[in-house]
Amino acid sequence: MNLAAHPTDALRSQIAGSVLSPSDPGYDDARRVHNGLIDRRPALVARCLGTADVQAAVRFARERGLEIAVRGGGHNVAGNAVCDGGLMIDLSAMRGVHVDPRGHRARAQGGATWGDYNRETQLHGLASTGGVVSTTGVGGLTLGGGLGWLMGKYGLAVDCLRAVELVTSAGEVVRASVNEHPDLFWAVRGGGGNFGVATWLEYEVHPVGPTVIGGLVAHPFSAAREVLHFYRDFTKSLPDELTAFAGLLHAPDGSGAKLAAIIVCHAGSPEIGAEAVTPLKRFGAPVMDAIGPMPYSAVNTLFDAGFPRGALNYWKSNFLSTLGDAAIDTMIERFAAAPSSMSGLLLEHFHGAATRVAPTDTAFPHRAVGYNFLVVGEWVEASTTAVNVAWARDAYAAMAPHFAAGRYVNYLNADEMREGGAVEAAFGPNWKRLREVKRGYDPDNVFHLNQNIKP
Repeated sequence: MNLAAHPTDALRSQIAGSVLSPSDPGYDDARRVHNGLIDRRPALVARCLGTADVQAAVRFARERGLEIAVRGGGHNVAGNAVCDGGLMIDLSAMRGVHVDPRGHRARAQGGATWGDYNRETQLHGLASTGGVVSTTGVGGLTLGGGLGWLMGKYGLAVDCLRAVELVTSAGEVVRASVNEHPDLFWAVRGGGGNFGVATWLEYEVHPVGPTVIGGLVAHPFSAAREVLHFYRDFTKSLPDELTAFAGLLHAPDGSGAKLAAIIVCHAGSPEIGAEAVTPLKRFGAPVMDAIGPMPYSAVNTLFDAGFPRGALNYWKSNFLSTLGDAAIDTMIERFAAAPSSMSGLLLEHFHGAATRVAPTDTAFPHRAVGYNFLVVGEWVEASTTAVNVAWARDAYAAMAPHFAAGRYVNYLNADEMREGGAVEAAFGPNWKRLREVKRGYDPDNVFHLNQNIKP
């Protein structure tokens, strides 16, 4: 891009926030996203302070033919939040959260994180389903569906969503809800960032906490087969209030010790929650049992230390309808060969309210009881990138015979988004209708740095 033809002053005069070019202090920090594997250099970064700034930035980019990337929390593993040579619309300063406890509603700006959101909603003992890592952005996670600790009781983040304010590719500000632009509202509940820049999101909030039963129990890796068999049986009859994930992980103390862990959150009263997790606490001989009463907001930080900003990440995931013995054996075999002490294999269990929504009621179609299987390749030494990426791909390929149909759109990596089949699998039976909505709101595919739906 020729900056002389697109001077930063022109944009600076139109927004209240700041505009950074490659020569400005702070540019390198602004362009970096959570995944250190992503290294792209936008021509300009518009650090927006509100919806009017976003509108001005979109119009500026359209007038000058600049590619647009939109950064919310910057957490998405594919690095969609930043582009080379275009305009990065940065919402990270837009972190306001307003709670209406009487109306059971909360509104969050597009740059807020789930840590921001939970901090404000938990003041009132309220919550809606959000990310399992507190540094995850509210907007990005929600638009792609939104798995979280409350999904058994209250559904996914999209099931708690009640309205979205977006800036469209035409630079118009619209509100989407059941009664306003209902086609757009259907599409943004799982269709990702294809339809505009989400500047405000409004959720229904529910009584949760502030104290819940949650935490992690870890067993030695030598017991992994028994642990995963127990987890499979344990998840067959969970109450809606209890969400349980499992993983083959490395000890957080840096020792490199391999562990088999189960992580839980019970959204009901601590008394009922304590009874619900009793079988888990009595099973086997864990090396650590950290399950007990804790603030709900603390449950959402349990994974934070395992996903530090700047670490290099390569993920692959797919749904499993069942967790068979062969799948468990494959997980154990492949995790044993993990080259990095930061990598892991995770299982995120779907049940309850998240599965009582029809696949076509929202754009997010994956509503069957089962598990989302996730390969987390994570490391810090750039020289080991090839071996870590190869391990993640091999582990995923080895599990492929056990996969059900469907992919979780938020976990697609950059390679997969260049493959049309992966994106179509993520949207399943809603693909055709999503393309129709895309044609209506973004016919020129301005917002294409995402899990793209081509109009």
